[in-house]
Amino acid sequence: QVQLVESGGGLAQPGGSLRLSCAASGFSVSTYAMNWYRQAPGKERELVASIIVSGGSTTYTDSVKGRFTISRDNAKNTVYLQMNSLKPEDTAVYYCNRQYRPLSWGQGTQVTVSS
Repeated sequence: QVQLVESGGGLAQPGGSLRLSCAASGFSVSTYAMNWYRQAPGKERELVASIIVSGGSTTYTDSVKGRFTISRDNAKNTVYLQMNSLKPEDTAVYYCNRQYRPLSWGQGTQVTVSS
């Protein structure tokens, strides 16, 4: 079955860190550009970070540049999002997906940043 499963969310204090995981099955993440998205309450889903297929080049939305890092472990068929210096405005449900031929959205993983 071709699917993506997100995990690693939780409650973090402002300034804290979390690492999200996106485990893929049924296809290889090494052959797709992969994206992380987030959707905050009452807002549209937004693209947060991307990693291309070859070379590992990454891009980020301005609000997370310098704080978030997207990476990929081909051996584990998993994409990660390391989130540092978290802010309350990072609170959202986070999702991953393929850039090309995206799959149906999974459950996502909730990230709440609050003191």
